[in-house]
Amino acid sequence: MLKQRLEQEQFEPSFLGIFVNPFYIARKGLLQSIRSLGKNITGKTLDVGCGTKPYEKYFRSSEYIGLEIETTLNRERKKADVFYDGGIFPFKKAEFDSVVTNQVFEHVFNPSDFLNEVNRVLKKDGVLLLTVPFVWDEHEQPYDFARYSSFGIKHVLEQHGFTVQHHLRSVNDMRVIAQLINGYLYKKTVHNKLLRQFVTMTIMSLITIIASLFAMILPANDDLYLDNIVLARKVKNV
Repeated sequence: MLKQRLEQEQFEPSFLGIFVNPFYIARKGLLQSIRSLGKNITGKTLDVGCGTKPYEKYFRSSEYIGLEIETTLNRERKKADVFYDGGIFPFKKAEFDSVVTNQVFEHVFNPSDFLNEVNRVLKKDGVLLLTVPFVWDEHEQPYDFARYSSFGIKHVLEQHGFTVQHHLRSVNDMRVIAQLINGYLYKKTVHNKLLRQFVTMTIMSLITIIASLFAMILPANDDLYLDNIVLARKVKNV
């Protein structure tokens, strides 16, 4: 039960997450944004890069299919229903009513090919929910290829047959700086589990609490934020 609770705190952090999740600020902001837009994800849904499907419960899908790249590690750890080689999605044209892809797009080396595939498997007027970092350190090296501003993600989606309906800037206040500091501390302690846990429960949690208090009284800044959360609709084939 404890292990399950700690795993849940990684993607759906409660107050406890402040003390056990080094990425509490980012994950809390992401969760809030997904919950806000999740009601738009309906029908037959494809989750590209689904991982453990942490946000499935926040969508109104009638059928939910997870897709992951074929690796031994993914087979063991992911909750995917279908595995593929990272190229063409193994589905028919216009098979899905909605597509979700969370914190995956920055790892795509050929974004044009990727979005062409999303467009192909979506029905006309189908919905895409895409989240991608704007301010974040390099991660999952060497498979971290890009960062997207709000203008950049809008432009690339429009080039591939989508129109943006909603764009949220997740965590656009002083907490951005706090999360970057916590990320730095995590990277410097990640190889020592006990040290990482101690630093997370003490230093990182204090940084998170202080930054959250400052965020309540200081103005937001839409030019500096952690993640893009975009809801787009397919308007044409490409």
